[in-house]
Amino acid sequence: MKFRKIIVDVPLYAGLIILSVFMLLPFVWMISTSFKPPDEIFSIPPILISRNMTLDGYRWVIVEEGALRSLINTIIVAASSTALSLFFCTLGGYGFAKFRFPGRKMLFSFLLATMIIPNAVMIVPMFVMMTRMGWYDTFLPLIVPSAANAFGIFFMRQYITNISSEIIDAARIDGAGEFGIFWRVIVPICSPGLVTLGLIFFMTSWNNYLMPSIYLRSRELHTLPLLQMQMTGPSGYWMYREWMALATISIVPLLIIFLLFQRRFVEGITAGATTG
Repeated sequence: MKFRKIIVDVPLYAGLIILSVFMLLPFVWMISTSFKPPDEIFSIPPILISRNMTLDGYRWVIVEEGALRSLINTIIVAASSTALSLFFCTLGGYGFAKFRFPGRKMLFSFLLATMIIPNAVMIVPMFVMMTRMGWYDTFLPLIVPSAANAFGIFFMRQYITNISSEIIDAARIDGAGEFGIFWRVIVPICSPGLVTLGLIFFMTSWNNYLMPSIYLRSRELHTLPLLQMQMTGPSGYWMYREWMALATISIVPLLIIFLLFQRRFVEGITAGATTG
């Protein structure tokens, strides 16, 4: 049996290793290119690790293009929208999961139906609303409209459904108010789900290009995706190294956050998959 297990496991792990190499190769090449001199980027044979590594690409995007300012803008937008979305989505999910009120099922079905509406349909009405409210060329259109997200409410509702109602009843008997129950009981229990949903929201906001390109006119408000698409160099010079440097700067924070919360992320996905 042990020999048969080895026969099965060796090809499986070998295939997974090969697949992992193919998945990591673009990221390794991106980081390598960000340190190369321009004449080595398309050299034949390809050079993975250059002997003439330079920080000129990073120096250009930080000093000339203001990448650090755009990085701070992206962090502000992503963190604010994620925090606001988690609060309201958890609150909405708690209401649908643990409260009984007339029209609850119909309202929840209507909420789910909104998920099939293409985002492109909402661009013009949202732009008109944001402009009339005086929010154009601010971060608010990137933060506030996504606060009550249909997917987030659905995700948290499925997660909170599995929480025993006896815990909530016990808190009420102890004199806790409804918001106190939500904040002190539901939120701590839902922390794996909140981490999972928070990572999804954070990455979506971090990589968002369309909405910043519509609402952010001032260059000092540009986020990293917007900066990368509008970054230009001297005439006749293709900024492959600088683009790769900015892409590396964009990915590193996401990678760090994922590595810190990967265990909770897996727990949240697993728990969410078993809810009814």
